[in-house]
Amino acid sequence: MSTADLTDKQFDTIIDLALAEDTDHGDITSEALLPPDLTGKASVLVKEMGVLAGIGVAGRIFLCLDPSLEIEILIKDGTPVKSGDIAATIVGNVSSILKAERVALNFLQRLSGIASLTAHYVAEIKGLKTRIVDTRKTTPGMRLLEKYAVRMGGGHNHRLHLGDAVLIKDNHIAALRAMGMNLEDIVAKARQNAPAGITIEVEVTNTREAQEAKKAGADIIMLDNMTVNEMRQVVNLVSGQAKLEASGGITLANIRQVAMTGVDIISIGALTHSFRALDISLEMESQTLKLL
Repeated sequence: MSTADLTDKQFDTIIDLALAEDTDHGDITSEALLPPDLTGKASVLVKEMGVLAGIGVAGRIFLCLDPSLEIEILIKDGTPVKSGDIAATIVGNVSSILKAERVALNFLQRLSGIASLTAHYVAEIKGLKTRIVDTRKTTPGMRLLEKYAVRMGGGHNHRLHLGDAVLIKDNHIAALRAMGMNLEDIVAKARQNAPAGITIEVEVTNTREAQEAKKAGADIIMLDNMTVNEMRQVVNLVSGQAKLEASGGITLANIRQVAMTGVDIISIGALTHSFRALDISLEMESQTLKLL
């Protein structure tokens, strides 16, 4: 897999944990039934339409378990796929292939599911300037891989972690208002104390708060669970003085309406918390099986 966000050490840690929970106690089925020197070829078979993501991850899992396996990737991440497509082949020891199968598919199916769902959202706003971004609502330990999958589906990444940008949300605002601060004070405090040049984003729930955030000099104003009409009002109110992000209650059914209001960004937690895994399987090619 190629992503600048994931170091080899982080990547290997994720794979090691996944392999450990499935293989640390051996594969008693294969060990009981298969000759240890049985070799063959397996195909990674796509069984429905979608967008592929994680094929490099899957290949690396096979190699981590058995470096002697030969992996050929036939379809790159980010490519639209359909039922019957073969994404990769694996040649070598059959027991090794079967031992890695489930872990490899777990990554591949889920990452492809995220990429496929993202692609659906991106397609719905084709031709408009708005960008689709993810959130931090990711599977614990899988964030960098899941955000990679969003990019493979044509989306973009919001904050990778809490240190990526300042995002002043409702609970921050409530706590600081209780201390007598208004939104202008809050944004000023963030600019004073956060690293120089860091983006300051403020969450608002109505046009009055949006006007306050604009006056405060926020770089991005997040419109939380606003109606389409309210979003249009804020777009006219802000008039390019800050970027606008729509968030909350946005689905495939209404995303184009939201994008047509003129917001710059739409963030969708569902990309990484409500996706459906893409149907992909591993099939042994029986005519290739042989004993060494």
